[in-house]
Amino acid sequence: MLADLTLAVTWAGLTCYALFAGADFGAGFWDLLAGRDTRGLPQRRFIEHSIGPVWEANHVWLIFVLVLLWAGFSPVFAAVLSTLYIPLTLAALGIIARGAAFAFRKASVELWQQRLFGACFALSSVLTPFFLGTVAGGVASGRVPAGIAAGDTVTSWANPTSFLGGVLAVLACAHLAAVYLCQDAARGGDAALAAQFRRRAVLSGLASGVVALAGIAILHEDATVLFHGLTHRALPLVVVSAVAGVAGLVLLVRDHFVWARAVAALAVAAILWSWGAAQYPNMLVPSTTVSDAASTDAVLAACLISLAVGFLLLVPSLWLLYATFQREQPAHADAGTDSTG
Repeated sequence: MLADLTLAVTWAGLTCYALFAGADFGAGFWDLLAGRDTRGLPQRRFIEHSIGPVWEANHVWLIFVLVLLWAGFSPVFAAVLSTLYIPLTLAALGIIARGAAFAFRKASVELWQQRLFGACFALSSVLTPFFLGTVAGGVASGRVPAGIAAGDTVTSWANPTSFLGGVLAVLACAHLAAVYLCQDAARGGDAALAAQFRRRAVLSGLASGVVALAGIAILHEDATVLFHGLTHRALPLVVVSAVAGVAGLVLLVRDHFVWARAVAALAVAAILWSWGAAQYPNMLVPSTTVSDAASTDAVLAACLISLAVGFLLLVPSLWLLYATFQREQPAHADAGTDSTG
């Protein structure tokens, strides 16, 4: 029971990272496609103002997941990080380069510097979720066996399921960001920007659906355990994700941006939990179960108690951060104090 509870808390943290940090990564994706200097400047400035207050805070969830996985399921932590160290290292470098470029671009005064740091920020925003998606695909397809570096360090993440996971991760992040930015722009009174991001949200949502449908054949051939789980135990969650995705597109077309945010988040969260449900009770396919990998009850209990105490500080702080930058601003306030969070 303690092991399952710890796993559920870990998965909840992973979901928060996908929703909050995912939207920030997606904002960088749209920064990349905003257009050349003059035409893309309004969008880039809006994106910068929108994610500025929260982009660092969102990585708290990644640290949370890694620490809890290390403490609660150390054999899985060791196997994943030793086998998949290449994409994980590339993702970590992307996070570092993205953060540095985001800060330096804002402080730069020379045009060539702004272009250089802007390109680094945008490209890192795309590559980081892609590599994180390949990690998920490697685990889900059973290419990470138990043991230290027991799996192939290349084919464990360079395979059809991993590439599918990487592409879906990029599209999901782009969709979340576009949906969130629609509401930010509408709340700021910029109807033109809201319309631009609505169009991007619809297109990225449709692209996500097409890739997901095409991925059925890939999973059937390359990740049979995951495919079976998704079409049986996890099927209700898959249906929820699909219905939420369609409903989100309808809400976007009707300019119901607040509800579209919630529904888009539900669609991404449901597909993430469907992966967990499809694979459960295995943490590493095909034979490393939750009970096999879990630490002792004493360690799990200590982790959960520590988390309960920490959440008393963390959750109100994050709530205050997000709520502060989601409030309606006075008419004389400077534009761009929103957040995608």
